[in-house]
Formats: sequence, C-alpha cells, structure tokens
Amino acid sequence: MTIYNSILETIGNTPMIKLNKFDTGPCELFIKLESQNPAGSIKDRIAVVMIDKAEKEGKLKPGDTIIEATAGNTGLGLGLVAAQKGYKLILVIPDKMSPDKIRHIRAMGVDVRLTRSDVQKGHPEYYQDFAARLEKEIPNSYWIDQFSNPNNPLTHEISTGPEILEQMEGKIDAMVVGVGSSGTVTGLGRFFKKSAPQCEMILADPEGSILVEMIETGVMPKATGWLVEGIGEDFVPSICDLSLITKGYTIPDREAFQIQRKLLQKEGIMAGSSTGTLLAASLRYCREQTRPKRVVTLAGDTGNKYLSKSFNDSWLADQGLLTREEFGDLRDIIARPADTGDIVTVTPSDNLVTTYKRMRMFDVSQLPVLEDGKVVGLIDESDILLGIYKDELKFEKEVSEVMVTELEIIDPSASIDSILPLFKKDKVAIVADNDTFYGLITQIDLINHLRKAAL
Repeated sequence: MTIYNSILETIGNTPMIKLNKFDTGPCELFIKLESQNPAGSIKDRIAVVMIDKAEKEGKLKPGDTIIEATAGNTGLGLGLVAAQKGYKLILVIPDKMSPDKIRHIRAMGVDVRLTRSDVQKGHPEYYQDFAARLEKEIPNSYWIDQFSNPNNPLTHEISTGPEILEQMEGKIDAMVVGVGSSGTVTGLGRFFKKSAPQCEMILADPEGSILVEMIETGVMPKATGWLVEGIGEDFVPSICDLSLITKGYTIPDREAFQIQRKLLQKEGIMAGSSTGTLLAASLRYCREQTRPKRVVTLAGDTGNKYLSKSFNDSWLADQGLLTREEFGDLRDIIARPADTGDIVTVTPSDNLVTTYKRMRMFDVSQLPVLEDGKVVGLIDESDILLGIYKDELKFEKEVSEVMVTELEIIDPSASIDSILPLFKKDKVAIVADNDTFYGLITQIDLINHLRKAAL
C-alpha cells in the first residue's frame, strides 16, 4: 500500500468498471469512476493543472486570491488545491446548485458568492460576468476561468485520456462525455484523435442546452432550463471544439434522474446527476449499434452531493420528475403524502425537544400530531417558542400541552379555492377524511403544483 505525502497525490488513476446489469445491446459499456478523486469529481484534475500552470506562468503568487465561476465541482477541486497551497479562494456559484455541494465548499473555508441561475451571459448577475467583475475589483486576484483556460483540456489530453486508453488496453470504440466547461470533450477528443482514431466522441447533453442543436444545424438556439448539474451550456466556451464530436444525444431531466438511481440500484455506483445524462446517452448509443463496440463513459462526480435533490423523492416530486398515482383531487398537491412515509410527524406524548429536532433535521416549520393514525393536532415553531420561552427546561413538555387542536380539516374532494382562505390566515391545510389522514398542503406546495401545471 502506498503512503502519499499530500492529498493532491491521490488525484487521478481512478477505477474503470464494466457495467453488467444494463441492456447494452451488442456493446460492452464501461464507466470510469472520477467520483473517486479526493474532492469527489473529475474537476480535481483540472484544478491541480490550472493552478500549477498559473504559478509557472507568473499569474499566481503567494498570498494571491483565486476567483472562479463554477457549478460547484471545479470549486471543490480548486478549494482542495488552494488550501494545500495557501491561496484564498472566492467562488461564484449559480443558485440552482445542490445545497450539499455548497455546504462542502464552505466547509473548506472558501468564500462563496451565490448568484442568479436564471440569467444568461451579458447580465451582471451571470456567474461568469460576476467573476470577471470581482477580478477587477479585488487586488492581487486571478480569475482562473475554466471556460477559456487552455490548461483545462490539456489536463485530459495528458492525464485522463492516457489512463482510459491504458485501462481499456487500447481497445475503445466510443467515448461518451458531457460539456460543462468543455475541457473533457476537447481534451479527450484531441487525445483519442491522435492515439485511438477509431474512437468516436459522443455528446450527452441535457434537454434545454444548446449544444446538440448547434452540432446538428450549426445554428445557436436559445437555451432553456434544465436541472441536471455540471453539464449543458447556454453558450459555446472558447476552448470547446465541437468538431471533435461524432454524434449527440439530448437527454431529458426525468430520464437522467431515473438512470442515476438505476446505476446505484443495479451496479452499486452512487454518482451525480450529470452521470445520469451520460449513462442515458451511452445506453442509447449502445442499443443502436449493429456490431459489438467497447464504449466508455464517466461518473463525473459522486452522488453524495445530491442527497437533498436527485436522491430525494420529495424534491423530485416538487420538480414534476417523479411519477405518482394521481387522484384528481387535493391529494395530488400534497408534497409529502402520509401513505408513502415521506411526512414527518410527532405524537401527543413526544416532548418539545424531539419535535424541535425533527423540524430542524427535515427543514420543516410545522408537524402534524398523530395518534392511532389520525391527526389530533398541529404544532409549529411558534407553539414551541411560546411553550419554552424564558425556561429551557420546558423543552421536556409534551406536545399535547402546546399543540393546536382547533384544526382546519379539508376533505380531499374539496376545491383548491377552499384552501386559499387558510393561507390568508397563515395556516396550512390538513387533508383528511373520517378514516384517513393524507397529509398537509402548505403555500409552497400549492405554488409548486401551479408551476407544474403551467409547464
């Protein structure tokens, strides 16, 4: 067993796994676990090379501040390297990114600036324009700019590509990748063009991104939204060489998130949302072939960063990406139905500290109180506060002492109009009939329902 002198020495040389539990047609499909890099993604590789090259080129000096615009993974890689080398780091991150990723970055001591994800290049709140502005405002700072930094694709040309070819014993027919900053597609494309010219470069792109249509028509469409993180673009980065791509597949978010789950269930590999897109495109490509081919794709990052999003059924349901039985009544609006076990509850005999902990753990502000499967009360933050104010020992009080028992019970067959007056009184709708408690409807639940209906 090797002993390393630094965590940075553990970057690269990631495992290659053959996938055996999917229908791959006549092909063999392999996945390289870039999720095994120390900060959890393929971006660790470019962080090391871009910072090393910047030092050698005199762009970075001791005590300087590194600035980057990132969807998260490049930020984690830069955070890892910057901490080891003693640089300050400021990251500009769009607000659609996983909270788990952002918490990880902040825990590394990085200065995180959240910005809007609903604006495009040219807007002052667009994350790259934001980063460019910070570089001008902050003395002794350097915007590393992965989207135009030639050392980004160089990393994959000199590192990732040779590793893949060696692991595949020189036998590779197709490489399936996504485009975020585009370093992977450009670097691997250049490497395989020289070292394995038979290898096709296949693009997996989220529905809403512009890249597949750009390849097929040469015309740049307007980007729309997508939920998969880390890949897909609303512009073509300057380091992106689309001429290296043989074919592209557009993958809807729903398909990507489903495949992401299946990868964990079938193969035991917990990878991020972009991997779902790549794997979905890989399977489409493999099944279209008429002769055996050896196909490789990437687990670009670990799924541990998406536990609150793509591995969270409630989040998927809120986004309209999880198919649930529809009833045609108020039950369809409930985000966390009681019969699925998603809802968090307490009993009348639970104490207030237990209730408080559950609210904090599951990030909710009110809980239904159940006894023998029936709702007998409701407790919210204000009930707890008034129950314990000026005497923290009162946390041992039972829920029954402070809960609200005058409940607004709404039959599931009632109209949406019937719950609006409750919201005007800052209440939640308790959906139940004589025999069954179905769940709560909050204002945000109704907003999500209306948004999905408008899509």
